Amino acid sequence: MSEEKQIKEQELAELKERRQKITGMGGKERVAAQGKKGKLTARARIEMLLDKGTFHEIGLFVKSRNNGAYEDAPADAVVTGYGEIDGRKVYIYAQDFTSIGGTMAEMQSEKICTLMDSAMKVGCPIIGLNDSGGARIQDGVDSLVGYGQLFRRNVMASGLIPQICAILGPTAGGGVYSPALMDFIFMVKGISFAFIT
Repeated sequence: MSEEKQIKEQELAELKERRQKITGMGGKERVAAQGKKGKLTARARIEMLLDKGTFHEIGLFVKSRNNGAYEDAPADAVVTGYGEIDGRKVYIYAQDFTSIGGTMAEMQSEKICTLMDSAMKVGCPIIGLNDSGGARIQDGVDSLVGYGQLFRRNVMASGLIPQICAILGPTAGGGVYSPALMDFIFMVKGISFAFIT
């Protein structure tokens, strides 16, 4: 086997390992804890909502720029992409509570804002599945700026595309303000909470 082929195989193996770690979200213990609370994971929610096999993830390998401090924040605690519901295209994001409580920071905001920009450009609905502890305080002002960018997109999309939100856990602060700017908000009795801070 040539050296070049060995390097490619090693790189592919590393990529596969990274992908498995990220799709494992916050790890087996945190995923199990989510289930004990009667809650699905971000990925399971998307899988249940969309037509089978239509989800295309965007930003899988995105991570926080906070000096690698968040090794346990796969995809920076949000799953983003697009798929279909009854054959119609929708853009969707789901905050991952198993990864640092689904908290919002710079890169999570950037992923959601990029998704919203795309949805507005093509005229498709945006669906947000919120399950977040609010701003990631450890990231300071960057998390607050991220919310400002998100709220700006909510206002820009108003009247242009449908904005649908489901609050699916103990959602706090900015995680509640964005849904307030959307067209429809759904909550699940017993597990959904909206804490204004």
